[in-house]
Amino acid sequence: MLNQTDLLRIFCVAAESPSFREAAARLAISPQGVTRAIQQLERHFGEVLFHRSTRQVRVTAFGAQLAARGRDSLLQLDALFQHAGDASETDLPTRVRITAPRSLARMHLLPAIARLALAHPAIIIDLRLADAIADVVDEQIDIGVRLGFMRDNRFVARAVAKMSFVIAAAPALVARTGVPASPAALGALPTTGYVDGASGRVWPWYLADGLGGSQQFTPTSPAFLTDDPEAERDAMLAGVGYGQLPHYLVAAELASGRLVTVLDDFAPPAWDVFVYRPQRGPVAPRIRRVFDAIVEALSDPAPANA
Repeated sequence: MLNQTDLLRIFCVAAESPSFREAAARLAISPQGVTRAIQQLERHFGEVLFHRSTRQVRVTAFGAQLAARGRDSLLQLDALFQHAGDASETDLPTRVRITAPRSLARMHLLPAIARLALAHPAIIIDLRLADAIADVVDEQIDIGVRLGFMRDNRFVARAVAKMSFVIAAAPALVARTGVPASPAALGALPTTGYVDGASGRVWPWYLADGLGGSQQFTPTSPAFLTDDPEAERDAMLAGVGYGQLPHYLVAAELASGRLVTVLDDFAPPAWDVFVYRPQRGPVAPRIRRVFDAIVEALSDPAPANA
């Protein structure tokens, strides 16, 4: 049983040919196959498509109109499949949905994504900023950026950079409280805390224990809480408290002296920065193009140390 596209293609060739036999030769099928296709279309439309005689077949007025419309439809269909998947060669808008942490995206992704959008206007960039891990199925995510750990075999993931953490404070606060000698001393000092928007809990600080292992410190009575890392940085700049943030987020402030680090000997191992996509069939060229652009943007040393 032929599908509707095959039937239409056979009909259009037959309408341009002096006989079904010649149409069959052009299509590399049997003359009986052409006849059956025409009969099936005639039953479908309830119209005679060809006047038949022992000497020739001639398309009817209805058939001629159908052939003209059919040829246009087939040309559009062929053009669609000719450029399928390449957003730079088709006028069809193609959406790529990306999820990434807020501050990392603002500082390191947006310039690369903006360049990509200008170079490929047919690609619609849909950027969702969230520090929580996205549900790639429910949110229909094509590409994600994640910090830390990536052990889910449902994803194709590439580690592209390292991200270090620092504990820092405004110089005036350090002068007032004194430099903490150990992580335990942080409990008696004003601190800032980052709140997990999903659970409402304060994220722990990750520290090395000086013996090759790791430990955590959770601010029990923080002076400032927020679910936005940049707001936490601003509170630290104002001298509200000590905080732990990714190095890239406070690099300029450390370079200018507006913030200083403490407890450097207890800095934890750097985390990986991953770019990932779900494993769900073939990868469209538009997604591969955006994926590669994000990998290139984050593979610069800046996310880890700048």
